[in-house]
Amino acid sequence: MKTQEWESLKRDWSVRIALLIFAIMFVWWVGLYALHVSDFAKMIWGASYQAVALWGAIWGLMIAKTWGGTRSVMGRAILSFSLGLLLQNFGQSVFFCYNMFANVEVPYPSIADIGYFGSIPFYIYGTLLLARASGVHVSLKSFHSKLAALTVPVAMLILSYLFFLSGYEFDWSNPLRIFFDFGYPFGQAIYVSFAMLTYLLTKKTLGGVMKHRILFIVTALVVQYLADFNFLFQASRGTWVFSGYGDVIYLIAYLLLTLGLLQLKEKFIKTKESA
Repeated sequence: MKTQEWESLKRDWSVRIALLIFAIMFVWWVGLYALHVSDFAKMIWGASYQAVALWGAIWGLMIAKTWGGTRSVMGRAILSFSLGLLLQNFGQSVFFCYNMFANVEVPYPSIADIGYFGSIPFYIYGTLLLARASGVHVSLKSFHSKLAALTVPVAMLILSYLFFLSGYEFDWSNPLRIFFDFGYPFGQAIYVSFAMLTYLLTKKTLGGVMKHRILFIVTALVVQYLADFNFLFQASRGTWVFSGYGDVIYLIAYLLLTLGLLQLKEKFIKTKESA
């Protein structure tokens, strides 16, 4: 995003609040470890940083309406990302309730997975719509584009298998766990590969007012994938810590996707078009 566009975006009050919430959450997190506070304080922080995602989801729903809602491709794409953020909020809220009120380790699978896993199909659908709105169908006419469309998803699926499922032992007494064990890494690999393809296949065809805005959302989805990848990696090795650095990656991912949705406000599009 160009400096002029970013400066215009920062003057919007909804963006300023998103950045303020992020700054408060980040400084608060640094203080948790600098002051060596109790686990209870860390638990409160872990339940609070989802405010960034909630802010983005609410605004995303309103912005989707200005794009025509379900009647337009971009409206449905924005709606999908917004619902994905809401589901992330649901998962984190359930996670907090297990720790705070039930005082038990969160079971897996649990109700929280309705939110965490439920966001994946919405991100996948959103990236497909984003690709369609970006002109991917035009770019796919070339041989190199077709090759990229095949190799990127396959490479991401292989990477996910090698990291998380190589040597996997099936416990058919718990089929739901098997579904999630495969569904999480493969589902996340699909939406990030689609996001990367959107970037690769639209570099030459995508231009004008929407170029930086769509690429911003693609970047946000890649960071979201990195957050999920890190969680699965740590959880599989028993090193995941509540309110640790992994949650900060999620905080950054939520901020980026929130900003990605806010920059699609109609007034920013019209301002750029009239410049």
